[in-house]
Amino acid sequence: METTNSNNRLATLIADLEENAVLALVQERLAAGDDPLQIIDDCNAGMRVVGQRYENGEYFVSALIMSGEIFREVVELAQPLLEKRANGQSSGLVLIGTVSGDIHDIGKNMVGMLLSCYGFTVVDMCVDVPPANFAQKAIEVKPDIVGLSGLITASFEMMRETITALREKAAANQVSFPIMIGGSMVDEQVCRYVGADYWEKDAMSGVRLCQELAAKK
Repeated sequence: METTNSNNRLATLIADLEENAVLALVQERLAAGDDPLQIIDDCNAGMRVVGQRYENGEYFVSALIMSGEIFREVVELAQPLLEKRANGQSSGLVLIGTVSGDIHDIGKNMVGMLLSCYGFTVVDMCVDVPPANFAQKAIEVKPDIVGLSGLITASFEMMRETITALREKAAANQVSFPIMIGGSMVDEQVCRYVGADYWEKDAMSGVRLCQELAAKK
């Protein structure tokens, strides 16, 4: 019961943007020997609440930015233990980036941090990435999975162009990789329109999908 209460408390503190209290509790739980991945999962539960409050108009963009910064600090605290557990083994290589015309990176950064926590090697192309650049990088690094991010509806057309460029370049070089898209506005219809293989709205769901895809390799 104590652990469950601690889990819920951490999620609540993240949701309420209580930075100092979050970091103190994380340090306390790590010192007590709690699973760092469980701590990350608990923080992610709080991040989902932040997203819901933003969608409901209770929070503004500044809250999203602040929660993302708190999450980054939590990951930094847990990282040494996570790296020790991984023992130099990579779960797979994931190429991520936000498509051309979109400079939003909060969700993408969260996915990148979570993937790293779960042992993936992440190549992050940052934001506003032209289709040709994305495609060329994919040929260079030969990822196991490619993830495209786009927060605004105007990103959908560029997602489509980027995926077309990725597939053409991959076919010409005889390589293949699944392509997933993410963002608060994406759904199954958008996934079909842009030509992606998979879609996820939630960062943790994206990580779980990457784990499933990597396991099939």
